Amino acid sequence: MPFFDAIRLALRTIRTQKLKSAFTLLGVCIGVMFLISVVSIVEGMGRYMEEDLIGKLIAVNTFELRHRPNINMGDVDESTWEEYRKRPRLDITDVAPATATLPTDSRWYLYSEDMVMATSSTSGKPRQVRGVAVQGDYFEIKKMGVTRGRLLSEQELDRGEKSVVIGPDAADRLFPGLDPIGRELKMGGVPYRVVGVAESQGQVFGMSFDNFVVASFRSPARRLLNSRPNIVDAVVIQSPTVPAMTENMELVRAAMRAQRQLRPAQKDNFSLQTADSALEFWNKIKGYLVLAGVALPAIGLVVGAIVIMNIMLVAVAERTREIGIRKALGAKRRDILLQFLIEASTLGTIGSAIGVGLGIGLAQLIAAVSPLPASVAPWSIIVGIALGAGVGIISGVYPASRASRLDPILALRQE
Repeated sequence: MPFFDAIRLALRTIRTQKLKSAFTLLGVCIGVMFLISVVSIVEGMGRYMEEDLIGKLIAVNTFELRHRPNINMGDVDESTWEEYRKRPRLDITDVAPATATLPTDSRWYLYSEDMVMATSSTSGKPRQVRGVAVQGDYFEIKKMGVTRGRLLSEQELDRGEKSVVIGPDAADRLFPGLDPIGRELKMGGVPYRVVGVAESQGQVFGMSFDNFVVASFRSPARRLLNSRPNIVDAVVIQSPTVPAMTENMELVRAAMRAQRQLRPAQKDNFSLQTADSALEFWNKIKGYLVLAGVALPAIGLVVGAIVIMNIMLVAVAERTREIGIRKALGAKRRDILLQFLIEASTLGTIGSAIGVGLGIGLAQLIAAVSPLPASVAPWSIIVGIALGAGVGIISGVYPASRASRLDPILALRQE
């Protein structure tokens, strides 16, 4: 029997036996639906972590030189924390040796940050903002633009002038209903002139990145951010490519070990952190979640396979006379086998296709009514359809084989 003729026959049988077909589709549909929805949620969370959370904290092709990792995901034992506490803080004198070895196509900036209280003549009371003191290519690496005013110039950063760029939330809190450009705000009692309002940096898990004030590291603002004014929270270094970033990390590591006078047997007492290292623990968790997202719906697919097998066995019993007539008219054993296999696989494929649609809809619904993001992975759709077809074929093998072995004379006697 031609393949497409077998499919048409299978579809006609499904249409004439709607109730049986619906129950057959149900098991496969539910299994694939949960497969698609679970994998979509996991993929969405992965993209959220990579692009929104870590992506906003660590720019592309960059690494951070710090005294300890800024992002710790996963279990960190007490001995590791104790080792972190004993490390010397990054000092302003460490910056020049670390950056002097970098190629000319690399960019870098240093910064310190902390929550500080800021006031203005229109805010009414002090407002808490995230104070950031920077030096170097901060705005270029962060790709930060402005909606009003301008960014701090290189001369303002180098001279430590009392000029600041503020985020949209800080502008709303300190200058409600007013244009902040040219106005003054105070931090630590020192007045600063607002020269620009930055573009929105977005938010992650409800935490806004827009409540900030950026000043020069050479300005008095840095004294508010650390117990000692010469302490630097981090040096961020950006390279043009990933291989160049790896090479630059080794250059900085060698320079810092020489600066700290570390012997070959001694471990680094500083940290070099990339987005990949920050995501290392999450990627492990993501792998387990994807595995669970495939394994758990497989239980539903097993149930679906059992349902398909039972219904196909019933179909063989009900259509014994039809099988006898087809054999009497010249149908070969492989024609009967192919007919029932294609019918079972068609049921599985249709069920999985419906499950894919419902799974995508369920994932989008969960994303709409909860904080969980969703991103449909194309590979999960292919896997879902293939699993449905596979379940149909596997569950249809025994019924199809049984139908193909029927004796045509005995089958014709069947009423």
